[in-house]
Amino acid sequence: MKKFLINSIIFIGSIFLMLLIAEGLITIKNLDMKNYNIEMWKYSKELKVKTVNEKLSFYHKPSSNAILQSVEINTNNYGLRGELISKEKIAKRRILFLGSSATLGWGVKEENTMTFLLSKKFGKDVEVLNAGVGNYNTVRYVELFFTKLKELEPTDIVVHFFLNDTENLKMQNTNWLLQNSQLAVLLWNSYNILINQNAGLLNYYKKIYDKNYIGYKNMIESLDRLRIHAKEKNIRLYFTLLPDLHYLNNDKLNIFYKKVQEIAILKGFKFLNLQNAFDKSIKSEDLWVMPTDAHPNDLAHRLMAEQIYPFLKIDNR
Repeated sequence: MKKFLINSIIFIGSIFLMLLIAEGLITIKNLDMKNYNIEMWKYSKELKVKTVNEKLSFYHKPSSNAILQSVEINTNNYGLRGELISKEKIAKRRILFLGSSATLGWGVKEENTMTFLLSKKFGKDVEVLNAGVGNYNTVRYVELFFTKLKELEPTDIVVHFFLNDTENLKMQNTNWLLQNSQLAVLLWNSYNILINQNAGLLNYYKKIYDKNYIGYKNMIESLDRLRIHAKEKNIRLYFTLLPDLHYLNNDKLNIFYKKVQEIAILKGFKFLNLQNAFDKSIKSEDLWVMPTDAHPNDLAHRLMAEQIYPFLKIDNR
């Protein structure tokens, strides 16, 4: 029994030591900030605040900053990416962009983001605010508006929609290991990839655009909520659809783009399909921030801004 206990302690100790070494090696390897999953993990730790609001789940820490994927992200007094915001409108027009990480400008310097470029194009008479938050869907960014941003009283709201914004995202209570270990994060992500590898792109979108899917229903309800408020406050509503940059020229996705367009127009939004911003000759990979990360890069943000500017300028009154 004594020998068994000694051998067990040696075995457990060896496993623990190997895990520590693996954690150290992975941490050193990821200092290059090129591992998307680890950078997103750091983003959650450094720039997000959890909330008991199940619709929201989390929001950005106000007046904070972090270097993520080699790019500095600064949040202002309202937790938005950009300069300080005065509650009282100084400009004649205040345009608020709602969206997820593509809107935020993940992996893109602030001065190269779509919203910054639009602000420069409009000039001092128009204020453009970036309320994009990573890992948000329609329910979350609409809830963010009503809980934290409604008091900014925007004259215009732009829903910068990505095709997976109908996902049903739930609050996640991660354990200590996933909160503190890069090795655990990588293993967990690998496991999720393994169990979902046979789902397929079309099947995935068919699922989240089924009219009985809870995420789809919640998206519709959130847009209705925004529409009702906008009508009461005389806010102009816009809807810009960002195509899936993994598969930019995949015509099989057009059925879902058309469905989104029909919903947006039905709900009273002025609609713009940003597929038109990207020439057919452009390869999907040329628009990615990294070879392993299909978020829109500097070029994609510039092309989006060029399409969105005349779309919004029409109502510049």
